[in-house]
Amino acid sequence: MEADQHNDWHATTASALEWWADAGIDVLVEDHVRDWFAAPIRPAPATAPAAADSPAATVEAPFPDTLAAFLAWRADKGAPEARWPEARWNAPIVMGEGDPSSELMVMLDYPTGDRLLLDAESRLLDRMLAAIGRSREDVYLTSLCLAAPLAQSIPVDDEPALVARAHHLAALAGTKTVLLLSQSASRAFLGTERANARASFHDIKHRQAMFQAISSVHPRFLLSSPAHKREAWKDWQLLLGRKRT
Repeated sequence: MEADQHNDWHATTASALEWWADAGIDVLVEDHVRDWFAAPIRPAPATAPAAADSPAATVEAPFPDTLAAFLAWRADKGAPEARWPEARWNAPIVMGEGDPSSELMVMLDYPTGDRLLLDAESRLLDRMLAAIGRSREDVYLTSLCLAAPLAQSIPVDDEPALVARAHHLAALAGTKTVLLLSQSASRAFLGTERANARASFHDIKHRQAMFQAISSVHPRFLLSSPAHKREAWKDWQLLLGRKRT
């Protein structure tokens, strides 16, 4: 029997954290009682644009407006920190794989070490893609965070910048569907827990572009909890236009 010889404690810890996140536990300790069923509080929109020469205007400067320029910019940690929070995480930067202009973008939460996926996770994703008639070469595989966060959990304060960057990428690429693989990526991208987001398409508009998102689970979670594969397959069936059962 083939065995995955890559025993990485980072991966083991990340898998355990993903399991707890899927169980709805995403913090270690809180000082105050929390209403877990309350609707998420969204930040209030800015009331007025910043002056052109203000520090805020620098932070809010527009992204590059072509896909090639944006991909080059996204690989440059010299961009403003508010748009590039990974610059302070002291972790390897991992860029996307596959065809950036594909109509299907597969978005993870964050890499593991210097790879998007570990070997076993990668093999499982390849099998799932093949089941819907796709391959790694004709989708764009990327992650919301381009590096692993320090606590293996996406910092809430950084979510707006990370999501804005991901939305802009999808818009420039002409993406039709973003498949979100993880609890934390789904929550950040869609503003709701995955339990509420699954089983449907979610319309997203960024500037003049429109695309949709589907929420499902990360391969690492399926490897540790294989009983969830059937439910995950129902998510993927949406991509085929099949009726859920």
